Amino acid sequence: MIKQVKAILVTCGILLSTAASSADYPSKNIRLIVPFGAGGGTDAVGRTLANSAKEILGQNITVMNRTGGAGAVGMSFGAEQRPDGYTLTVVTREIASLPQMGLMQHDASDFKLIRMVNLDPAVVLVHKESSFNTINDLIEAAKENPATIKFASTAAPNFYLMALEKDQNIKLNAIPYNGASEAIPSVLGKHAQVTMVTPGEAIAQIKAGQLKALGVMSENRVDYFPEVPTLKEQGVDVVTGTWRGIGAPKDTPDEIINILGQAFDTAMATDEFKGFMKMGAMTIHNMDAAAFTKFVEQDTKALGELIQ
Repeated sequence: MIKQVKAILVTCGILLSTAASSADYPSKNIRLIVPFGAGGGTDAVGRTLANSAKEILGQNITVMNRTGGAGAVGMSFGAEQRPDGYTLTVVTREIASLPQMGLMQHDASDFKLIRMVNLDPAVVLVHKESSFNTINDLIEAAKENPATIKFASTAAPNFYLMALEKDQNIKLNAIPYNGASEAIPSVLGKHAQVTMVTPGEAIAQIKAGQLKALGVMSENRVDYFPEVPTLKEQGVDVVTGTWRGIGAPKDTPDEIINILGQAFDTAMATDEFKGFMKMGAMTIHNMDAAAFTKFVEQDTKALGELIQ
């Protein structure tokens, strides 16, 4: 009986402590884990959002880059922190893919997802002088010459390419590069014939006419180059891309998640954040906690079908 009373008191103490911490949250600086290196797209989005949100929350948000394992190291580190709302993590599509490949110990269930921030489709790019003018030109050539068209891959495996190959029953010769910063010059130099990146990664080369876009892998055309048709418009039902969001350790109180969600809603609506995203040709896609969680579950399933 005494043990039961003690257990009840301990539980009540924890609940009271949590309630108190939620009531005055945030009362100190917040740390945001970015699982990729400083200067990259994910880092830039995380830092700009943190800067926009700090005034709203009344506390500084310090960015900590923790790199390695294609994002696995940083996201796993973030999942293991105290669930008190003072350590948040930028979560990316790798949280849906790496665990299924045995390359990451934690998965999306180890987080409470707060908000999706950014969602961008992939765009299929070739050299301006390429004989390919539509996605179907590329597909036809790939069927006639299996595994010979050189594809500059920004990652291994490349899920953009895998989605197209599976849908069209084709095979390209994927050559691995260290991100878009290496893959794009490869196509410009005609070392590879095609690549797939997000709009922001190649907007300068597209606008300058150095690269030709065969199609965008989205439901609708993108504002940054409205003249480029989607793959779906060309009869190829492939929609894929990349996304970024914010998560907290899974046991973080809902009250804190709600406070953070509202703060990030406001931050994403600021001129500072909107201007930064527009300049980088990145799309703000604000999705609340419930919708974001469902989206990640669906994307995890879709990626699983490609990985198998």
